[in-house]
Amino acid sequence: MILAIESSCDESALALFDPAKGVAGEWVHSQISLHKEYGGVVPDLASREHLKNFFPLLEASDVLARQSEITRIVVTQGPGLAGCLALGIAFAKSLALAWDLPLCGVNHLRGHAYSPFIALHQADPDSFAHAFDILLPHLGLVVSGGNTILFEINSAKQLTVLAETVDDAAGEALDKGAKLLGLPYPGGPHVEKIAATGNAKAYDFPKSIAPRNERRFSFSGLKTSLRYRIEKMDDAELEAAMPDICASYQSAVIDQLFGKTKHILEVDSYKSLGLSGGVSNNKALRAAIQRLAKRYRMPCLIADPQHTGDNAAMIAFAAYADPAGTRSDAISIEPALRLG
Repeated sequence: MILAIESSCDESALALFDPAKGVAGEWVHSQISLHKEYGGVVPDLASREHLKNFFPLLEASDVLARQSEITRIVVTQGPGLAGCLALGIAFAKSLALAWDLPLCGVNHLRGHAYSPFIALHQADPDSFAHAFDILLPHLGLVVSGGNTILFEINSAKQLTVLAETVDDAAGEALDKGAKLLGLPYPGGPHVEKIAATGNAKAYDFPKSIAPRNERRFSFSGLKTSLRYRIEKMDDAELEAAMPDICASYQSAVIDQLFGKTKHILEVDSYKSLGLSGGVSNNKALRAAIQRLAKRYRMPCLIADPQHTGDNAAMIAFAAYADPAGTRSDAISIEPALRLG
């Protein structure tokens, strides 16, 4: 049994994972309501909340009752907010020392990369290794508030970054765009809800500063374009145009994600396509990636909603599915926006 601890941002999370059965339990304490009044995550406040929440979360979970079954502990060591990561690592070290268990660090983005495979394992743990091999090489897209990355897992189970954002992440662009529009935090879901009744072709927002064949994402220009558009409108005009603006803005984000993924599928061969990260809950993005997988006649694996945001189950699963990606040396904060 693996105990996983996640604290990269504003979610205090624990999970138990049994390789023979799957996720045995997961517990999350969210800070969204606390940070909402500030319009975004406040790092110092998030760190203090982790300090307050982890031990009550441990007591409320099944972890203590199943302590004898736990054989190792894994913890997110980066990337993320330094203070938040430090609290999770300190908590993990204290448990490892008290329970005399080995401790390993896992890259947060590796957790997202492997999260679409959790359901596959859960369905039939005994045949997972074979089912996983059939899906390789795999092309995956991680879309979250802090990262936008295209990566591959090759037939030798080696993970390589193929493309990443050079400035804002897709989720960051949606949240910041929502803030410019006066929508509450977290803004992405509000943009999606309003966009459902709008015309995605009403406004022409830039799709990217990079040509489609270049393997990099960029969303900062999109946000700037929205600000210039809003400045030309009075309050009444903005209110009337809000559905069309949200739909067009969201479409510009999704079109870039779709286009870059499609380009890689055109030039390289893969057996499966994956989508994960908090923004993968966006229905329009999910539908676009599913259409792309159907076009190339390959399975599409999308992380279950409870495993799209920051969660400990994906950290435990990454440690199980990708043991080469864990670090058992001195656990420290890993700042690089890499998959390990």
